[in-house]
Amino acid sequence: MTTAYLTDAPRSTRLTLDPMGILVALVALAGLVLPFAIFKANRIVPGEGVLFWDALPLPPAAIGLAWIGLAAVLALLRIHPVIKLAASTSSFLVMALLIGMSSAHLTPPDNAYARIGVGAGFWLLAFALMLMLTDALARLRLGPSWRIGLLALAAVVLGALLWSGAWDGLSILKEYGSRAPAFWQEARTHVLLAFGSVFLAWAIGVPLGIVCYKITGLRAGALNLLNVVQTIPSIALFGVLIAPLAWVAANVPGASAIGISGIGIAPAMVALVAYALLPIVANTLVGLTGLPEATVEAARGMGMTWWQRLMRVELPLAFPVILTGIRIVLVQNIGLATIAALIGGGGFGVFVFQGVGQTAIDLVLLGAAPTVALAFAAAVLLDSLIELSSRRGKA
Repeated sequence: MTTAYLTDAPRSTRLTLDPMGILVALVALAGLVLPFAIFKANRIVPGEGVLFWDALPLPPAAIGLAWIGLAAVLALLRIHPVIKLAASTSSFLVMALLIGMSSAHLTPPDNAYARIGVGAGFWLLAFALMLMLTDALARLRLGPSWRIGLLALAAVVLGALLWSGAWDGLSILKEYGSRAPAFWQEARTHVLLAFGSVFLAWAIGVPLGIVCYKITGLRAGALNLLNVVQTIPSIALFGVLIAPLAWVAANVPGASAIGISGIGIAPAMVALVAYALLPIVANTLVGLTGLPEATVEAARGMGMTWWQRLMRVELPLAFPVILTGIRIVLVQNIGLATIAALIGGGGFGVFVFQGVGQTAIDLVLLGAAPTVALAFAAAVLLDSLIELSSRRGKA
């Protein structure tokens, strides 16, 4: 009877603290005591930090403070992740609207030179909300289709904010406004470098991994050589390729006509492909060697040739592991493509290094922000594709 009583007793409704929520609340508190926005007399001066309640009119500041405070309280409690997801996403939207309002509030009338930048307080608050959001998503364990849908929704909301003009007064959008044609040209170059290098590395690395799988004597030498390439710093590798590619352009007929030169896209593409080969070759090899021996033997017992086994059994089963390698190098190359600007390769790194040279932090952000967004989107999409392919392989 005692056991039955304990089993049927109602569960305690006492609220408990969430350790992750404590971290979120502390980071959010730090964000509120640091400058929310930065007022600059022009685009290159350091500027003066403005706190949250001084950067906004009183009513929006009070509403925003109450909203963020409520999100922090909800983060502290052990409650359903859906509530935390709703609180963090809505707070993100409120923050995005408030930083746009701060630019209108702080900019003096008829002043074309003043700039309003994003302060450290905003970034800390955004980081706290990101922690809360990712923790809620991890606990919900959403499937790949849901994650792709949420990513698409986030892209739509971001596009709507940009289209609405809510951020037009911010310095980073003013930098974009004066460089819009160049921005989209460099965006195309960045995508070409990142995705083109991964495609070439896939076309080279997967066959090389298959060869290493079939010819075991080549494995150590091929992997050691690719490991050596990985140890070379990216800037050094870009520089090392200038001289040989310049010689090829000058001495090989037709090389210059197809775009090969000592500086520009060619050395950047070669370096990015070289960096991408090791993860793709290694993951191809791991995926093929890790297949269940019984599966391979069953295919052999059915009379399949080695080519049929490879194409119909081994590669399809190893595909999720191979795709994991592609995911690694794509995110890696999206970031590394930024450095290509140092040798005339173009990409978002053009704005990063121009901003560093001009001490214009918002110009740096104009190159860094889309790079981070592109890498994040690529990681989410490929993680979802990996999970979908793994489920299909088990089905």
